[in-house]
Amino acid sequence: MLERRIKACEQALDRSQLRGGRIGIEKESLRVSPEGTLARTPHPEVFGSALTHPHLTTDYSEAMLEFITDPQAEPAAVLEQLRALHRFVHARLEEEMLWATSMPCVLHGDDSIPIARYGNSNLGMMKTVYRRGLGHRYGRPMQVISGVHFNFSFDPELWPALQALEGSDEPPVAFRSRRYMDLTRNLQRYGWLVPYLFGASPAVCKSFVGPVSHRLKVFNENTFYDPWATSLRLGDIGYTNKREHEVGIRADYNSLEGYIETLSCAISTPSPVWERIGVVVNGRWEQLNANILQIENEYYTTVRPKQPLQGLEKPVLALCRRGVDYVELRSLDVNAFDPLGINGTQLRFLQSFMWYCLLKDSPPIDEAAHAEHDHNLIETAHHGRAPDFRLLRDGREVPLRQWAAELLDEMQGVCELLDGGDEGPWCRALAEQRALVEEPDATPSARQLERMRQGGYGFFHFAQDMSQRHHEHFCRLPVDAEAEARLEAEARRSHEEQARIEAEPQAPFDEFLAEYFAQN
Repeated sequence: MLERRIKACEQALDRSQLRGGRIGIEKESLRVSPEGTLARTPHPEVFGSALTHPHLTTDYSEAMLEFITDPQAEPAAVLEQLRALHRFVHARLEEEMLWATSMPCVLHGDDSIPIARYGNSNLGMMKTVYRRGLGHRYGRPMQVISGVHFNFSFDPELWPALQALEGSDEPPVAFRSRRYMDLTRNLQRYGWLVPYLFGASPAVCKSFVGPVSHRLKVFNENTFYDPWATSLRLGDIGYTNKREHEVGIRADYNSLEGYIETLSCAISTPSPVWERIGVVVNGRWEQLNANILQIENEYYTTVRPKQPLQGLEKPVLALCRRGVDYVELRSLDVNAFDPLGINGTQLRFLQSFMWYCLLKDSPPIDEAAHAEHDHNLIETAHHGRAPDFRLLRDGREVPLRQWAAELLDEMQGVCELLDGGDEGPWCRALAEQRALVEEPDATPSARQLERMRQGGYGFFHFAQDMSQRHHEHFCRLPVDAEAEARLEAEARRSHEEQARIEAEPQAPFDEFLAEYFAQN
């Protein structure tokens, strides 16, 4: 079936339909002091307003920068924009640096992690209260794990052509949404491949975990690790809904309607667990509500179907009104060996992986399959490079390296489709990943542990060294006066926009929230 679909696409689609998909990157980085502790300084004004800047904002913490690129067709253009943003920031960090890894720097508990602030408008307060709630629910340290989010949309002209190929008479938006949901299921089915190839968090500072870990091993006096780990960020200690079963939420990816229904239920159903926190305590908002999820974004998962929001629109409403427009892959670690945290080879491979997941059959996911996918992801995160490490496939064990090789063999046809032959950037990117399957010691996670062993130091000193190297790299780059002027103007405009929002009449905060959540 896959080969037949690839052949049909080759005959029916033109180059723009194949290569016209858009990539967008969201990359998180912690600001740290020269000593490698989390910065306690406010988000620098020179970067612009975190509330309104389209490309430079904050994530959970005031010290957690988020770089956002525009969606673009060429990986090189995406990386160039990301590079310009980094150059702009590094030149203005003064004594601070950006932490080069996903797992955080030295932490001293919740109180050492300042929650991001967005001004005194209702919108700004909503963002801060949401983050305060996350801290109460899951602890602040988990919220300052950094990652890279890969956003991808296919060329709009692809969908009518693909619909004709498949002989579907659905409304166009319904067809597009259904096929995107097919893709999201395959991204979960084969999602373990991403941490195996690109995982870069095999070790963690003891200050993140505490003095004792029952799951991890001791690397040195300051570092825990798993010898064969790829991405502890995605493992049991990392960024997941640890209390998923306790609070009762599992999104349904078998249809867009099912996905919307499960998330809508979660954001409107009270949770006895979260009610114990309280919503307004001693006059201060501690969380937006005591529901299973405060808002949709609280559902931590490796992939999300997305639709750009219009104003203060709820994400489930945007999906309901206009369908799926793109997918967000959230399982990428920050690559400590690349100053940008991601590179062009990764982007090319992920493009072809998206195509593969679209064209490959994608049966519905039942409870058993969901449990299998969760198992494969977490076990790959902790043990993916182990010799003879095995995954579960339809209830049977299969060696990871065997399954990975089979997937990459199947992807060869997809890459040749994108390249227009067997020579080109997509086939070359695929070949580089084949090498990592054949030689696990060449993966980023293995390279990090080897660097630590050779240097005779733990995670902290590895991350601090790479952070300093990257900082020097960006500070040495020649100044692009045009890009600098553009970003300075963007920063000014963002401050003006925040001032405009704050100058508008603000309803009482509880009324603002009630109106927001009443949207339907």
